[in-house]
Order: sequence, then structure tokens, then C-alpha cells
Amino acid sequence: MMRNLTCIECPQSCVLSVDIENSKLSKVSGNNCPKGETYAKSEVEDPQRIFTSTVLCIGLDLKMLPVRTNQPIPKNKIIEAGNEVKKIRVTNPVFLGEIIKKNFLELQVDLIATRSASAGR
Repeated sequence: MMRNLTCIECPQSCVLSVDIENSKLSKVSGNNCPKGETYAKSEVEDPQRIFTSTVLCIGLDLKMLPVRTNQPIPKNKIIEAGNEVKKIRVTNPVFLGEIIKKNFLELQVDLIATRSASAGR
């Protein structure tokens, strides 16, 4: 099966043509640097994404605290991550970069705050 991907590894944004056989990458063309082949292999065989969302704050100056994972998670875990983040409540002040949930979804990644939140007014 042929598939086209736009590489996001460098500013060139190469349009890659990839051959996929049995869910494995067999051939890549269109890449202007070696990063394209690495990106295509990852995207075809083990796609991952940084997960971003918000969590509910109680008694803080923000109603919702923006969060993200500190590393990519498997793309097929995004819905599960969304459901899990709905259960989280932040009640203490937090600083930018602070861990909100360690070992999120038991994936060895942390859910971190992308903004600080202080005690409510």
C-alpha cells in the first residue's frame, strides 16, 4: 500500500511516499535528508503524539489548567488519556512544568502543567 506523509522533522517539510507491507515500512522516497526515513518508519510502525489537554482546578485562580505529557505517548492511547485526564482535579497551587500526574497511564511519561496556577482570590 502506498501512502503520502509530510515530514515534520525539519523545515523542508518533504512530501514522503511510503510503501507499507504488513504494517511495516518497506520503502521511502521524497526525503531530502535522513530524518525523513526515520520519521516515516516511526509514523507507520509506532505513531506517537504529545498529549495536550486541560484539568479542572478547584479553589485556584484558573478554572482549567493546561497540561501536556512530557514525552510522546502511543497514538492509540490518546482517547484513554482524554478519559483519564477528566478525572484529575488540581486543588493546590502549581508552577509551570510541575508534574500533575506521575507515570501517566503507566506509560513512563508525566503529565505536566504548562501554566502556573495560584490560590484563588
